[in-house]
Amino acid sequence: MVSRKPRIVIIGAGMAGLAAASKLFESTNSKQLFELCVVEGGTRVGGRINSSEFCGNRIELGATWIHGIQGSPVYKIAQESALLHSHQPYEGMDGFFSHQRITVAEGGYELNPSFVQPISTLFKNLLKFIEGEPVEGDGLSSEIVKLCWSNSAPGNLSVGSFLRQGLEAYWGFVKDQKPFDGVGNWSRKSLEEAVFAMHERSHKAYSAVDDLETLDYNAESEYEIFPGEEIAIAGGYSRVIESLASVLPVGTVQLGRIVEKIEWQPGGCSQELRTGNGDGGRPVKLHFGDGSSISADHVIVTVSLGVLKRGIRQDCNMFIPPLPSPKIQAISRLGYGLVDKVFLQLPVHYQETNEFKFPFLKMVFHPPDSELRDPKIPRWMRAASSLYPIYCNSRVVLSWFAGQEALEIESLSDDEIINGFSTTVSNLLSSKPHSQVNSTCQKSQDGSEDSGEGKQVKFDKVLRSRWGSDPLFLGSYSYVAVGSSGDNMDALAEPLPQNSSNLDSPRSQLQILFAGEATHRTHYSTTHGAYLSGIREANRLLKHYNFDVV
Repeated sequence: MVSRKPRIVIIGAGMAGLAAASKLFESTNSKQLFELCVVEGGTRVGGRINSSEFCGNRIELGATWIHGIQGSPVYKIAQESALLHSHQPYEGMDGFFSHQRITVAEGGYELNPSFVQPISTLFKNLLKFIEGEPVEGDGLSSEIVKLCWSNSAPGNLSVGSFLRQGLEAYWGFVKDQKPFDGVGNWSRKSLEEAVFAMHERSHKAYSAVDDLETLDYNAESEYEIFPGEEIAIAGGYSRVIESLASVLPVGTVQLGRIVEKIEWQPGGCSQELRTGNGDGGRPVKLHFGDGSSISADHVIVTVSLGVLKRGIRQDCNMFIPPLPSPKIQAISRLGYGLVDKVFLQLPVHYQETNEFKFPFLKMVFHPPDSELRDPKIPRWMRAASSLYPIYCNSRVVLSWFAGQEALEIESLSDDEIINGFSTTVSNLLSSKPHSQVNSTCQKSQDGSEDSGEGKQVKFDKVLRSRWGSDPLFLGSYSYVAVGSSGDNMDALAEPLPQNSSNLDSPRSQLQILFAGEATHRTHYSTTHGAYLSGIREANRLLKHYNFDVV
């Protein structure tokens, strides 16, 4: 009987899948050790990386930043592929912190930095403490975080509850601060709380959570970031993916192949497979949406945690037989959230007729259920924390949304989004005269069109991502939810069958392997975490076949 090469099928042509495929191919190409195939359900490679264009600018609908360039494998690929420079304007081309920043409260009140700074410093230092970093700044912050920690109940502590303890402690320390007469319908306490809530909304988008109360406190200190600056990729993030895919032979990546079922052999190969009957003795069989199928010796699953969550539901049963209990528990307990980006373009006359350049606008709102809120501002709009140009002086501005509001925005029409943003920004960047109150705030002035009811800002184009409603992703990235831990990510990363060391045939072992950002304990939610997980699983297979791993 002619011996067959082991067949490896990788599900998903995103960062993790293509990292694994390129590693396997480049490591064994000279010996042609494997038969390799990457199946992708969509019509493009990249997964949750998707570079696009909007109004003449290169923008990212998915992953945007290299989070720390020192030691980052993504930065290395971008550097080697000459992707760090571009003549075309692109999102983030001048960094994230170079914009003029103003903080404006609902009603058009620009807040004095001296009012915003104490609350911002408090929030920043509370996060630093949670993440295990030294607390900086004044002694008050140190006292507050120590008090919060001593008062925290053991067990499933959330990031959200710890942050709110910090705010309450802050009010206890500063209760005798100088009098504040109020601004419009804002009291000092309501304004401070709204500034704090603005930072909470920003962290929700960063963490992909609908509520910070669901974000586990203890896991935050395990999360790791690479040192160095954070940069966008001038040539487009998708070019990194294309670089990985370019080493693979034509035909290795098959698009439009949606995997619906994965059959595997938890007890090892059946007698039929052992004797070579069936499909060449290969223990895993993939069934596609078009009715076709393919058998494999090893399958690397790189689909999103959202797809896995759907796949373990009884009405779906993606795995036949179902996954073992530890794997199901890991998938169920870990958090998986949604973050969407909304890009809008200002009309051309906006900058032609105004000396004012659109700022990095930090938005402070009354709570959605407050009787003091402006009813013209949509409820979903109150989930945003900022709106800023994608680079200095750009007419294209960007805002981020997380959770339920992000999902709601995916279903809105372009006109509804444009009108919601236009109404909100016009409310904030009002030109009605107002005297400065207690050095706290003043009526914002931006030089927009004056209609007699305050200056109006009207956007004319919009583009938004839709990661939540896309069935190939069902969200954006993972987080450690309250009730889960890094141990669950390790469990998710374990290959199947779990007793593979006791199986009698090499073809029975490592049938299903798992990669993707949700399987990396310390770098989850990132592209480099996805990349590292793909390399990890490729190396696992190379070692399995006694191939030297470099």
